[in-house]
Amino acid sequence: MNVENEKCVIVVDENLPLGIIANTAAILGITMGMKMPDVVGNDVLDLEGNAHIGIIQFPVPILKGNTEILKKLRTKLFEPQFAELTVVDFSDLAQGCKTYNEFTRKIANTSESRLNYIGIAVCGNKKQINKLTGSMPLLR
Repeated sequence: MNVENEKCVIVVDENLPLGIIANTAAILGITMGMKMPDVVGNDVLDLEGNAHIGIIQFPVPILKGNTEILKKLRTKLFEPQFAELTVVDFSDLAQGCKTYNEFTRKIANTSESRLNYIGIAVCGNKKQINKLTGSMPLLR
């Protein structure tokens, strides 16, 4: 994998409380790291020889969106032209579940059209991701 041609962004609903925004970004980041382990660098040592676990090899901007933007983005990401991208979505349905078993039961009985996304992470080809998210502002 050539990390210079890769990009990863996280888009979060800016209207959420700060704690939910942070939780959403953390969940998306952890899941994306599991799906794309090649973008995480090797462990490193500091001057004293203390070990530090490797981190992603490129920046991951967190962009602001809203319910409508997230829904449009997720719908677009289902299109075949974006099939090579790695996409992790997080919905209010998922956020409201106490266990993963509860989530799997509920999502199996929910149409995608009824999901309200609160965050989406996308990794892959830099040009495709820029095409999708290049005009979105940073979440500040």
